[in-house]
Amino acid sequence: MSEFSQVVKDGAQEVGKKAWRGTKRLLMIALVAFVVIGGIYTWFNYSWTYSDGTRSGTLIKVSKKGYVFKTYEGQLSTGGLQTNPQGTLVSNLWEFSVTNDAVYQQLQQSEGKQVVLHYEQYRKAFPWQAKTTYFVNRVAPVK
Repeated sequence: MSEFSQVVKDGAQEVGKKAWRGTKRLLMIALVAFVVIGGIYTWFNYSWTYSDGTRSGTLIKVSKKGYVFKTYEGQLSTGGLQTNPQGTLVSNLWEFSVTNDAVYQQLQQSEGKQVVLHYEQYRKAFPWQAKTTYFVNRVAPVK
């Protein structure tokens, strides 16, 4: 091999090494950007309160549900009737979830009674948190 071809070969190897280092840097930047964007998306959808308020009515049921992830779920009858897609009349039921054991115990004591429930609504819920996006955090009896 001539001296000239050796210099060309060494130069090509050096260019290849620099290109690989640039590619690794670009992949690391893309990975960090993906993690940051994914974190912001998760925070926005799963932990940012979309709305909060109260609902009142008769507490129909509250139970612990789930095959893998056990969650506390309940139903509140808000009164009145509505028509479903099949054309039959059904009562207005509001489904909610509970994450706090103390609130769940209060709800169990209030089944069948008139209550006011304070809730927070999130855009989405993790499967281990709840079935719904409405999370009840306080219970008050109607006086």
